[in-house]
This record gives sequence, C-alpha cells and structure tokens, in this order.
Amino acid sequence: MRLSILAVGHKQPDWVQEGCQEYLKRMPRELPTSVVEIKPEPRGSKTREQLQAAEKTRILQASGDGVRIVALDEKGTDLTTKKLAERLEVWMQDGRDTVLLIGGADGLDGELKTRADEMIRLSSLTLPHGMARLLLCEQLYRAMSLIKNHPYHRE
Repeated sequence: MRLSILAVGHKQPDWVQEGCQEYLKRMPRELPTSVVEIKPEPRGSKTREQLQAAEKTRILQASGDGVRIVALDEKGTDLTTKKLAERLEVWMQDGRDTVLLIGGADGLDGELKTRADEMIRLSSLTLPHGMARLLLCEQLYRAMSLIKNHPYHRE
C-alpha cells in the first residue's frame, strides 16, 4: 500500500516542506508516503463551483484508479490519534493505495466528497494549508508509531 497526501495549493514555505519531509522519511518502508501538490485553478472571474470542478479533475488525475479516497473536511469524522492509527491499520490490511485530500482555498468539490470512502477532519479550527499538511504528516507518523509500539506517542 502507498499513502499519498494530495494537497491543492501553491508551493509552501520551507519550514512546511522541511517539516513534512522529516515526518515522511520516518515512515516505515512498508508504508511509503508522499505529498503531491496539486496546482490550484486560477481564480479570475470563475465561480467557486468552477474552481472546485477544475481542481477535482486535477485531483482525480493525480489519484489514479482503484484507490481509497479520504477527504479532509470540516464536516468529517473527528478522530483521536488512536482512532486514526486503527483506521490506518485497517487501510494497510486492505492493501489498496490510499489518498488523503486537502482541498484548495475554496474547499473540495462536492462530488469528490460524495465519492470519498471516508471524510475526516484534523481540527475544528480553520487551519492554513501549510499547517494542515504538516499536521497530517505528523499525525500519520504518530499513528504509525502507535501501530509499531514506538515510544514517540505517549498517553
């Protein structure tokens, strides 16, 4: 199984990229994980729906076929780190590649949310995109440390 974070947005500051890379390199070999940046649609005079639809096309092209789609959304399921670890274990046992979607400034297209196998949220707070990416990378590593009984996570 491969794990991919597909994030709509522009190049992030160095501290976000470096932070994400630090957690990604700590991930175990059996769960290769990457962050893929999806180019946002230029705003111009387009409606929110047009922007989301264009970004949806790019996301689906980058996702590939037969993958599990997990959309990050403010209305998604609120998970503890332990619950995320349990989900991650189930995903790994299933073996399908999994993509986690972080939408652009206008969020994810409604069809993508409907099509998603799951919707989760990182926080009740509104997070800047860079923080969401970094937080997700850290939480995936933390979840794996729980699965592997590594002392990184303490309760």
